[in-house]
Amino acid sequence: MEDFRKQYKEKHPTNKSVAAVGKAGGDEWKSMSKEDKAPFVAVAEERKVEYERKMKAYNKKLAGQEDEESDKSKSEVNDEEDEEGSGEVSEEDEDDD
Repeated sequence: MEDFRKQYKEKHPTNKSVAAVGKAGGDEWKSMSKEDKAPFVAVAEERKVEYERKMKAYNKKLAGQEDEESDKSKSEVNDEEDEEGSGEVSEEDEDDD
């Protein structure tokens, strides 16, 4: 539909109706053979798999579970928690008095 929208806008620059573009796109799709549709169906399948992978990771994150494909390693996450402060005063801080 992305490609069709571009082509349709080039042929009909004054048309601003989303419904007209959708209807024309649907008519075009119905008139295509299975062979013509194949590349578009393949791209849609790839996008669906990617979407499902991302949704699974997102839902895990919402549930508070660690994501296996996290950008940060466990040590990096632990280092950040240590930097935030544990409430303890180090020997270096005491020497500054």
